Amino acid sequence: MKTTSSTETTFRDATVGDVPVLVALVESAYRGDASRAGWTTEADLLDGQRTDPEGVKAVVTDPDSRLLVVERDGRIVACCQLEHRGAHAYFGMFAVSPEIQGGGLGKTVIAEAERLVRAEWGATEMHMTVIKQRDELIAWYERRGYRRTGRMSPFPYGDERFGIPQRDDLEFELLIKELA
Repeated sequence: MKTTSSTETTFRDATVGDVPVLVALVESAYRGDASRAGWTTEADLLDGQRTDPEGVKAVVTDPDSRLLVVERDGRIVACCQLEHRGAHAYFGMFAVSPEIQGGGLGKTVIAEAERLVRAEWGATEMHMTVIKQRDELIAWYERRGYRRTGRMSPFPYGDERFGIPQRDDLEFELLIKELA
């Protein structure tokens, strides 16, 4: 008997019903010991939560945003937030299940996100913010065509909705990619 495994990747917009699964996915990719199975962990920089149900639901229901869900075999394995901001789009809340990180899915997701914002919103740039201390992650984005701008914004110290910082020098750097 021959068995085959399907790894077809499908994309769709998130629904409010997806919120619990998406919160768990984002948390697993960035926080706690589970996140250490992948390479995108922030566990050495931040404790606490990365997001919460209210924050994810706000993105899902915002008419200027969409939360792109990525499924394989009917299971949510990745997601990203896309927000329409005039001539550019904002890319955030990007998460890939830690157990499948490093297999190329992230590249597929970001390429689809860029295609969607160009096609549906006419965006000419994609913007994102990344904690400046995340050198390996920033290098990954640079290999995808994003450039560092040197423009920083403060980390929201004291607002535990974004995590509990383990150091006092965290800030976000704006990365930009021109979309052809």
